[in-house]
Order: sequence, then C-alpha cells, then structure tokens
Amino acid sequence: MTHTNSHGFDGRTAIVTGSGSGIGWASTQILARAGATVIATDIAEDRLQALTTDLAGFDVKAIAGDITSEETVQQIVSAAGGKVDILANVAGIMDGVLPADEVDDATWQRVFDINVTAVLRTTRAVLPLMREHGSGSIVNIASEAAFRGSVGGAAYTASKHAVVGLTKSSAFMYGPQGIRTNAVAPGAVLTGLDMSWKSEYGVSRTGPVLQATMSPPAEAEQIASTVVWLASDAAANINGVILASDGGWSTV
Repeated sequence: MTHTNSHGFDGRTAIVTGSGSGIGWASTQILARAGATVIATDIAEDRLQALTTDLAGFDVKAIAGDITSEETVQQIVSAAGGKVDILANVAGIMDGVLPADEVDDATWQRVFDINVTAVLRTTRAVLPLMREHGSGSIVNIASEAAFRGSVGGAAYTASKHAVVGLTKSSAFMYGPQGIRTNAVAPGAVLTGLDMSWKSEYGVSRTGPVLQATMSPPAEAEQIASTVVWLASDAAANINGVILASDGGWSTV
C-alpha cells in the first residue's frame, strides 16, 4: 500500500484505536505513510506487531491494551508526548443482531464499553492537549446503524446512535476552540469484525432488509480514506457531520 503525502500530516501526531485490523489498520497505514506520528492501539498484540513490521521506517508507536481501560487510555495519550492533533476512534464490536428481548446484560455492557464509553474516554483524554494548542480533529466511527434500526441488534444500534450524540455534542462544545469532531458512518465493510448472527428472530427481521437494500461491501481502505480526509485540513470547515460512506445505502 503506497500513499503520497497529499494531506500534509508531517509533524502531526495521531492516535488510532482498533489499529490491528480493518479500518483502523488502513487508517494507520495512510496517516503514517503521509508523514504523521501514529500511536496505534489494539487489544491484539500480534496484529500490532504485524502492523509495525509492515510500517518499518515510519513513525508508529504500538500500544497493546484494552481500550475500555482508563489505564490503557492514559498510556496511549502519554505516548503522544504532550501533543495530539488527530484522534481516530475506530475500535468497535457488533452484537450478534440480538433484539431487545434477547440481549443479555453482559453483551449490552461490552458493546457500550467499547463502542461508546471508550470513545468518551479517549476524547476526554485528548481534549486538554487539543485545547492547549487551539486545534485538533476527532473522527469517530458511527455506522449505517446510526441512521436506522434494521442493520444490527439493540445494543449495536443504540451504541452507534450514542456515538452520533457524542460527536455532535463535542463538535458544538469545542468547535469555537479550533477542535473539529466528525463521524464516518460506514455501510458494509470487508474487515475482521465478528459479524456472526446469534438470534434467529434478529436474522429473520434484518436479513431480508439488508439483502434488498445494502450496497456492496467497501474495502477498509475506502472508509479509512474518508476518516483521513475528515482529519485533514481539506475538511477544515467540516464540524459535527455524520458522513455516510456506504455506497449510497443511506439513500434507500
């Protein structure tokens, strides 16, 4: 994978969660090859090792850990060395398409811990640094499930709606301080995400709708390119936007 430094990330420091695979991997690749120092984090240490090997010669610092842990979040931000220009909150999990009457407390909590609470914690941790410098770009990963109820189960759908709320709140609160917060809402993406369906009823409801309306799956790099664009100066006037990158699925 080769990229030119078209976005001008020289001298900038970026944090990317979920760097071990999919959109996080591709976002790290693009940012690092465009000149950024990237703090790459994922729970899978072996995948991070493969990433840093692939990016040998570029400025990538890998931190393996559970993003739901405040200790991990502080370790990630500390590795940035006092300056964070970009935060890409990519890490996320699905919920087995479990409807409300089938979702268990543990699944609900885990989905919200990773998809929402971790996003809050990383955002909360970088904001003082961004406010100090008077600039910054935060890009969250929402989902087509942030627009409709027919994509995932109760926990995943609710969590991605929550990401939209957090994105818009942060955009409103910190926009005047030079900090932009946006989200990308992907449709189907070819990633390593666990897409297993654990509810017959959930499948019976969502399956026909997805089959009839869903656009073809995107490559992870296509979504990552949208993430990187939102993080770049090319999107300097974009704040509080939930940008669908779904091949037109959201128009159906």
